[in-house]
Amino acid sequence: MSTKYSYKDAGVDINLEADGVKALIHQLSYKRSGEHGMLGGVGHFAGLIDFGSKVLSLCTDGVGTKMRVADDLGDWTTVGIDCIAMNVNDMYVMNIEPVAFVDYIATEGINTEQMIQIGVGLNEGAKRANMNIVGGETATLKGMINGLDLAGTCLGVQDRDQVVTGEKVVPGDVIIGVASTGVHSNGYTLARKIATENGGYGVKLPSGKTVGEALITPTRIYSEVLDVCRAAEVHGMCHVTGGGLLNFLRISDYGFSIEDPMPVPEILQWIKEKGELETNELYRTFNMGMGFAFIVPEASVAKILAMVDGAKVVGHVIPEHKVLLKGEEIN
Repeated sequence: MSTKYSYKDAGVDINLEADGVKALIHQLSYKRSGEHGMLGGVGHFAGLIDFGSKVLSLCTDGVGTKMRVADDLGDWTTVGIDCIAMNVNDMYVMNIEPVAFVDYIATEGINTEQMIQIGVGLNEGAKRANMNIVGGETATLKGMINGLDLAGTCLGVQDRDQVVTGEKVVPGDVIIGVASTGVHSNGYTLARKIATENGGYGVKLPSGKTVGEALITPTRIYSEVLDVCRAAEVHGMCHVTGGGLLNFLRISDYGFSIEDPMPVPEILQWIKEKGELETNELYRTFNMGMGFAFIVPEASVAKILAMVDGAKVVGHVIPEHKVLLKGEEIN
């Protein structure tokens, strides 16, 4: 099958972004002296700071071009949830409990109703994650920005000996996937292009939802992770965001084989069919139904499946540093 659309053609080159991030990180050589230094390196899902018996953690993320869908629909009530989710889910990967958040809004001009709706979503996201929103910044950047960009930064804390870094992951460990609510907050440059060129946001899906309603569905907040890590041995975790299955390579020098992938949500199935997207393009761009994953020893599997809604065994860890989907490499 030929690819009708691709993320690169839509305007996002994943390989170029990876090269750009590596180039940036290469310049970040300074390390604080004295107390409260950085633990580990730059590039995991969240950064860690030494605080004695505790570890503090910071991460930052945003909603991205999902904001353009909200603009087109005139509905900004859920994007605040996305903003919270994209940050706290990165924290949960390391079993960090998010405790505080600041938002950043850059806009071409203030729209009071829009700000109210964004606030509603931010408050709901904070509630779902049991986290304080302690402040933020709103910048009017007329002539510099078109529309509104919503991002945030999250602070988390955990006992040092409870942090999950992925260093315990070994070949043979089981991968448990956890269902997403849909597209979440990645791949929207491509999703929007496919939607607007194939009938628009009003197209009805088999469930009766419109494409617009499905695209604006907020990202799932995986707050149950903290309880899971208290109840069962967990070697590693993955938040399946931009880059799709390739995010697993951030966890360990070992590889990951997905043999029985999660069911694909109808909106992602629609995007696949209308975009005539190849498997590799789909699984390196979208979550394809798996928004989060646990990497665990066999002994933990039954307990986690019983605790987490929408969880199933999808594969296992392999010796080679690569990601396989039903035997085919995703790259």
